[in-house]
Amino acid sequence: MNGGKLAVIAIFLSGVIPAGALSNIAQEKKETALMIAKGPFEVKMAPVDTAHKDQKAISRYSLDKTYHGGLEGMGTGEMLASMGDVKGSGTYVALEVVSGTLDGKKGAFALGHIGTMTRGAQDLSITIVPDSGSGELSGISGKMKILIDADGKHSYELDYRIDK
Repeated sequence: MNGGKLAVIAIFLSGVIPAGALSNIAQEKKETALMIAKGPFEVKMAPVDTAHKDQKAISRYSLDKTYHGGLEGMGTGEMLASMGDVKGSGTYVALEVVSGTLDGKKGAFALGHIGTMTRGAQDLSITIVPDSGSGELSGISGKMKILIDADGKHSYELDYRIDK
């Protein structure tokens, strides 16, 4: 046993902590192993009017994705983007809801995207929105990587866990 647990037990035995509280203190969240799902996906983007139509530095798009492989499902979302004056430079943020089957588990979850390109060099962060999982994907957390090959085909790697 570690010193922290011994201290809690000692305080409990001294009568400072009520009996019912000890189970709450000692209770640990069950974590599952990190899983990886991979596969290709297709994305369709369509321009949508922004609230600032005259501002050319802000663009808005609807997103429709079809995922295959470890994740079989659909993603829908919206993206805001701003491009720099130099080709290959810009940034975007997006929110996406993914529904389908992930390694045999049915449900849905949300993704938050933040991406920046500087003269073609990409820095992308895609995170599963905390506590957004539903159905058998309740408790999901993790990150997604997007890979684009030389032919422009997209694939993903989703590192995730489902804690109960």
